Amino acid sequence: MAKEFKKGDPYGIHRVLEPKGVLPQPADKVDNDMEIYDNEVKIDIKTLNIDSASFTEIARQAKIQLGIDESTPNTDPKVVEQTKAIIMNIVETTGKHKNPWTGSGGMLVGTVAEVGPNFKGDLKVGDKVATLVSLSLTPLKLEKITDIRPEIDQVDVVGQAILFETGLYAVLPEDIPENLALSALDVAGAPAQAAKICRPGQTVVVMGGGGKSGILICYMAKKMVGVTGKVICVDGFQRSVDRAKSVNVADEYVVADASNAVEVYNKISELTDGKLADVTINVVNIPNTEMGSILATHDDGMVYFFSMATSFTKAALGAEGVGKDVDMLMGNGYTKGHAAVTLEILRESKAIRELFTELYA
Repeated sequence: MAKEFKKGDPYGIHRVLEPKGVLPQPADKVDNDMEIYDNEVKIDIKTLNIDSASFTEIARQAKIQLGIDESTPNTDPKVVEQTKAIIMNIVETTGKHKNPWTGSGGMLVGTVAEVGPNFKGDLKVGDKVATLVSLSLTPLKLEKITDIRPEIDQVDVVGQAILFETGLYAVLPEDIPENLALSALDVAGAPAQAAKICRPGQTVVVMGGGGKSGILICYMAKKMVGVTGKVICVDGFQRSVDRAKSVNVADEYVVADASNAVEVYNKISELTDGKLADVTINVVNIPNTEMGSILATHDDGMVYFFSMATSFTKAALGAEGVGKDVDMLMGNGYTKGHAAVTLEILRESKAIRELFTELYA
């Protein structure tokens, strides 16, 4: 006798427990029962890639709960164990991994375990996939955390997840190692969006340019602005700036505290002879960096906030407060072809691939 499946909603609304009537992402709690509906896919998880802002805040909360100094390294064994406990508690209480402080999640890599008969996609059992939708809406059930790598925001687990009919995914390529692909695909929307908004001849400032997403954005921005444009990589740490410089992804490199708006403004003004940026892209993983991005951009320019630490209120009221007429875009983790665009960077740039392999694979 054929197995009978319950009929599921394309957006996963049937999984929402609290409050009723909302989509899975804003929901406080979802049903993480691993018996799939007719249009779902069940995945055996290998690794969770927690988004950078989320992991940073979880580690900070772990230190607060332990009563230890916030400057303690995230790799400290006590912090690691408390971080694991927080992650497990989030999933156990909400049925997903939605960070209660940032509202964000991350994504995962795993192997397809079961496919519903009405799932509209080309997945089959045994496929190795990376989900391209946030963990903040993905039903999860974790048995245990087997390893945690705080320096790259990755968590190895034993558990399962549900992918909805409308859920985005990428079948992992054979020519790129899993952890390397996972790290890049976690921020796939960022370089692909940069390709859409950057134009030849522009000056582009990338805040947080020495991080993972920042390096990919700098590379794509430099490709798009061409020889007549300029890409300025800004990061708060010399080691991050040196990392970006080692793979030659920008024209200028600046060490500056992104939360110090005046410092950022002065340095960008100096580098651009007072003209400022046509486009500023913010991927900094800490709060209070909105005004630095806004001041770095000239009137009628564009600020693209891709960081999950961004406050709409601070950005909107802050721009008004300093009389800046800039267009502000909120980062969308998805744009058509974003997975292919990002993986192609790893194929095009030997230097970035080698760096990311060293850091993440």
